[in-house]
Amino acid sequence: MSLTINHNLMAMNTARNLSSSYSALATSTRRLSSGLRVNSAADDAAGLAVREIMRAEIKSLQQGIRNANDSITMIQTADGALGVIDEKLIRMKELAMQASTGTYSSDQRLIIDSEYQAMASEITRIANSTDFNGIHLLNGNLSGTSSSHNGSPLKATGPLKVHFGTGNDSAEDYYYVSINSSTSSALGLGLGAAAKGGTGETASAGKSISTQTLAQKALDAINNAIISKDKIRANLGSMQNRLQNTITNLSVQAENTQAAESQISDVDVATEMTEFTRNQILTQSAVAMLSQANGLGKLALQLIGG
Repeated sequence: MSLTINHNLMAMNTARNLSSSYSALATSTRRLSSGLRVNSAADDAAGLAVREIMRAEIKSLQQGIRNANDSITMIQTADGALGVIDEKLIRMKELAMQASTGTYSSDQRLIIDSEYQAMASEITRIANSTDFNGIHLLNGNLSGTSSSHNGSPLKATGPLKVHFGTGNDSAEDYYYVSINSSTSSALGLGLGAAAKGGTGETASAGKSISTQTLAQKALDAINNAIISKDKIRANLGSMQNRLQNTITNLSVQAENTQAAESQISDVDVATEMTEFTRNQILTQSAVAMLSQANGLGKLALQLIGG
């Protein structure tokens, strides 16, 4: 290489190497400070695209877990109210048994029937007032089959749809919680003719215990009501177990998707620190050599001066 004064090729070469080393050092610093291997599309265009899809999947799975947990809480609310209704039904059967025997007068049976009707009214009140987040659970609003669900209005009707998957496939991403009505009338109890001022004999089984015959008929009706209530609770219990299994499965999916996303996105600190140290040394060396290369032009001045 000849000695020239128009161009300092050594300094130019050194400056280019310094720029490359400094750029690599800046990249290592950015990765180590952010903890991410991919900070922009320029770092890994294909990896960025895959990472963003995975991030959306992870967030959807995490929200699905929250949706399922909310549904479990809702089911527990309904089951708790049904537990209270269960106590009322037991008391109603106790009253029916009391009125079935012949040792009570008609006036005494009317008194017993008044408590019976009060229990029936309380069951209806509980069924109509039990709600979760403004959604009434036991008044029949959530009854029916999946085909009767309508989510197109602002307020959906029919069985409650629990959406936990990341798509909209009925076989994979959601299912329905259906809860039949638990009011006294739905269970076939209370508010009989005697309670309305009639003779009582015209009331159907379970509506009144104002006479010995009606009280005896009410026993079977109350048993049927208890069975109906137990079917609702059993259905809710099985749905709660299903949701628990769904949460477990979603958690596994989210965890493994997060691991895959980490492989693409997160920086390997040990490896990147090695690169940082290497680039730091190269940068420092290039700065030192550029200082030396910039002084080579003085050699030509010495020849001219000599």
